[in-house]
Amino acid sequence: MRSSSRVLPLGVLAALLLSQVCSGIKWLSISHAPAVVAHQPDPALQAAARPGVLPSSAVPQQPGAHANHHHGCPRSQSKTCQKTFSDMRWNCSSIDIPADAQKYRPDLDRGTRESAFVYALSAATISHTIARACTSGDLRLCSCGPIPSEIPEPGYRWGGCADNLHYGLIMGSKFSDAPMKMKRAGSHANKLMHLHNSEVGRQALRDALVMKCKCHGVSGSCSIRTCWRGLQDLKEIAMDLKTKYLSATKVVHRPMGTRKQLVPKDIDIRPVRDNELVYLQSSSDFCAKNEKLGSIGTQDRQCNKTSFGNDNCDMMCCGRGYNPYTEKLVERCHCKYHWCCYVTCKKCERIVERYVCK
Repeated sequence: MRSSSRVLPLGVLAALLLSQVCSGIKWLSISHAPAVVAHQPDPALQAAARPGVLPSSAVPQQPGAHANHHHGCPRSQSKTCQKTFSDMRWNCSSIDIPADAQKYRPDLDRGTRESAFVYALSAATISHTIARACTSGDLRLCSCGPIPSEIPEPGYRWGGCADNLHYGLIMGSKFSDAPMKMKRAGSHANKLMHLHNSEVGRQALRDALVMKCKCHGVSGSCSIRTCWRGLQDLKEIAMDLKTKYLSATKVVHRPMGTRKQLVPKDIDIRPVRDNELVYLQSSSDFCAKNEKLGSIGTQDRQCNKTSFGNDNCDMMCCGRGYNPYTEKLVERCHCKYHWCCYVTCKKCERIVERYVCK
């Protein structure tokens, strides 16, 4: 097993979990906290990272002092979420909250469609980061994923270092789900919703495991390929979850047999499907600023006058109109390839017209 002085933000995640004060997505706020250089991992953190072991009493007092983390996991999620929804009125701005905030904006606290997406992406991001960290050697408690049991096609062979999805899912579920299983983690309906959506996020991650190959052969003939199982980038997983967000099912919490469960509000003759996102409360239209609903509005948001999608100016600006402005872009142009082996380019300027909502 590899050894490395670099450690995933796992230590901070473990500390948040073990302190029993975090919500299922509270770990996102660590992206605003200062990074701390560390040397020796805390035994409690190592124990928390072992499958099946989750001590509830050993709480690290200074988690930052035990991990040389880059805060990559929460920052990656925030950036991915905002880019995925850049063409919509709700653009994941709810994630950017101060680290010391007591709670999230209402759009994430009320059991909305947006909350469903964020919890799903959070669960996927944590497991994705851990699985990749095993592969890169950034996490000392695991290594490459197992070699597939099936025999590859002629010209292919298993090799390389597969992303350790199995380990990522085990550890990721502990961090994502354990807070929701605590007595003071909110209403039973919200707990069921968040647990369900987190599992949908992990299922999207399972679906994102694909075969990746590297060619070998004389003069790049690719006569044989070495292949392994690797995860797609987080942006691909986010787009899959965005599709599920757009078709999410509104549910209600009602008795089913001997206990209460989440069932579709309008078609409660069927159970909730394992691959669909669910939500309890309808969302704001996010047109105007409304603190009670968690909407920051779309004033000053950039829109696309010629688009037929959600970023169209009429759609984005909710009929309020928009203001044009010009922007000067400096781009590379007239590029020329020189043998061997570099490219030279000139710089060209052009003026483009942009639009922002009133």
